[in-house]
Amino acid sequence: EVQLVESGGGSVQAGGSLRLSCAYSGFTATGYCMGWLRQAPGKEREAVASLDSDGTTNYVYAVKDRFTVSQDNAKNTLYLQMNSLKPEDTAVYYCAIVLVPDAKYCRGSRRPDYNYWGHGTQVTVSS
Repeated sequence: EVQLVESGGGSVQAGGSLRLSCAYSGFTATGYCMGWLRQAPGKEREAVASLDSDGTTNYVYAVKDRFTVSQDNAKNTLYLQMNSLKPEDTAVYYCAIVLVPDAKYCRGSRRPDYNYWGHGTQVTVSS
């Protein structure tokens, strides 16, 4: 069974940095769409960044040039490096994945909904 476990959250002051990790296991498929999402109190969950099995990355405009998504295949771990953090980045951060036959299915409107989720890790940024 696919399992995702996030870690690395915490409390930082504005301008600080955190690196989130997502250890994944339970699948051998080579095609997947993977991403980081967040949910702030009283707000809907939003996609933050994605990294698909062909290496394609995408970011929501609000975090572009501040966040970097990466992967260590040897450790089966997805990362989210977050720099220049702002109070509005405060949220619970989740990693998620959906397995697909090929990364081309991750493109645009074809991108399927994530169906495996971690439990989330809290990030709090104070001003």
